[in-house]
Amino acid sequence: MIQQAGYAASVERDSAALADAAAGNFAADVVSCPGWDVADLVWHLREVQWFWRTVVEGRLTEPPDEAGLPARPGDPEVLLADFRDGAAELVKSLHSADPATPCWTWAPQKDVAFVLRHQAQEAAVHRWDCEHATGHEHALDPEIAADGIDEFLMFSTGWIVDGTPPLPGPVRLETTDVGGAWTVTEDDERLLQIVGLGHGAPGQGHATDPVTTVRGTASDLLLGLYRRIGPERLWIRGDPAGWPALAARNDLD
Repeated sequence: MIQQAGYAASVERDSAALADAAAGNFAADVVSCPGWDVADLVWHLREVQWFWRTVVEGRLTEPPDEAGLPARPGDPEVLLADFRDGAAELVKSLHSADPATPCWTWAPQKDVAFVLRHQAQEAAVHRWDCEHATGHEHALDPEIAADGIDEFLMFSTGWIVDGTPPLPGPVRLETTDVGGAWTVTEDDERLLQIVGLGHGAPGQGHATDPVTTVRGTASDLLLGLYRRIGPERLWIRGDPAGWPALAARNDLD
């Protein structure tokens, strides 16, 4: 189980690495975020981190007034400096807040612990976006990525994206580098149900027989769920429709 300091340190590490990759590469296309260049990606995460720092510091019970968001600088170097400062402010807030403190989130879990967890995932995936755009792709930290798979399945699939197909049956995900296995299916209303085991509990049997099994590193599985990479980096057996149907469950940036 990742602790508060581990999440905050992950946000700090991955935000700094994203900023380093962005420096001097502001016009590079971010293929994994169509229509964005690196400067747009930096601004996106600057907005996101301002938003959640404001929620945590104010112990807000509703989203903050975005009129308080600083304007986007026209000079990308100034934007990058603002991003570094904003990331440091978020990390300080995440370190000092009690994870049990109630606050607004878009998920059923409404506390600082959710913010900690999701911001680690957000910074990690967008670091990958930026480094990939600038030709220096890296793998996500395996523990953060495995935790991100948990979080994705629990919270980021609670809606149906228009035009997406249902799962053909239970789909099982297995990490090859850290202990992690999840079996998921849909109920009659197409809500995703985790019927198997989660991160840190490998080798204890299946809750139900999967029609599709997908194996890969924790990094590749999470990046695949966020449609950053294709299925060619994963080991897929059974019904081939299971993996794309699961990955289509999410339309977040």
